Amino acid sequence: MNQAGLVSFASLFLCAGNALAQPADKEPAAVVELGGAAAWNVKGGSSFGPAVAVEVTPIENWLELEAGVAPLFAPHSTEWDTDLLFKKPWTLSKKAEFMLGVGPEWAHATKYGVTTNSVSGEAVLDFMYWPSARHRFGWYLEPGYEYSFGRGHEKSLGISGGLLIAIP
Repeated sequence: MNQAGLVSFASLFLCAGNALAQPADKEPAAVVELGGAAAWNVKGGSSFGPAVAVEVTPIENWLELEAGVAPLFAPHSTEWDTDLLFKKPWTLSKKAEFMLGVGPEWAHATKYGVTTNSVSGEAVLDFMYWPSARHRFGWYLEPGYEYSFGRGHEKSLGISGGLLIAIP
């Protein structure tokens, strides 16, 4: 290992102690959501896949921004959904939170070899549960509704859920 790599590696351990020593009531810099997603088109058909998102809080108790991506797979088709949600948070208890969010979504779909791109509007309900009051790890469940502004104006119901990881 070269000297620069050794210094970088050692600094990770020095900084990790300070990051983990933050007060329990301090808001994390970001929250990572890792999980799975499912979508059901109102006209028929369903798709499933992994989901990942990052959430930040620019205005405490008023606004949270979530950027996420989910590749959804169905027979003969793949769809990559990328969204930016603007959420209003409500703290229900030290361990539970609820958010209502809306925002745009971009979908890149390939079905039977034909590729399409479309813009949609999305609305979600976000339920978060943190087993510990320290909010280091938790669970989320996020049902939602999408309306495509593209040809056909597709409508779909979806749900995602999984693990929350707070980034100090």
